[in-house]
Amino acid sequence: MPTHYATPDGFSPAECDRIIDVARLAPRQDARLVGANRDHNLRRADLVWLDGLAGAEWVMDRLIDIVRRANRDCFGFDLTEFAESPQIARYGADREGHFDWHSDIGEGPQAARRKLTMVAQLSDVGDYTGGALELRPSAHVHKADRGRGHVSVFPSYVLHRVTPVTQGERLSLTVWAHGPAFR
Repeated sequence: MPTHYATPDGFSPAECDRIIDVARLAPRQDARLVGANRDHNLRRADLVWLDGLAGAEWVMDRLIDIVRRANRDCFGFDLTEFAESPQIARYGADREGHFDWHSDIGEGPQAARRKLTMVAQLSDVGDYTGGALELRPSAHVHKADRGRGHVSVFPSYVLHRVTPVTQGERLSLTVWAHGPAFR
């Protein structure tokens, strides 16, 4: 089974701008971990949740289409829903934004049912330094493409991280597809 699915054209640059513009108008929250815990040593970012934001209604249809293709072409998981809102994460150098090694399956009613994680790169690679999305499905680390609009989809149990941003800011869009427990 492939460890991840990637497509360079999940979102056009203009669509990335539209998503960023909507997110900049919304109130941001300090990122937390599953269970609403906060640990700035593990994760330091600001979040905006897309559900209910005017101008973002079209985004979920695109996310569903991308995840459907990834699941069909690579994973074949039993998926039933998207039980959590998509989130825009801002990793800024002003806070040394990062998210250390973790998997997206966790305790809690939704996190326990996460099967696929989808991350879209919204920022231009020239807008920041650091901030690499790295996947560790085995002993080898894979760096996700940093191209604007690039999308990576991977099983939610795969270890991954965002390295510290040292200049500028990295914006990304994440959503999880849910289903019955793995067997």
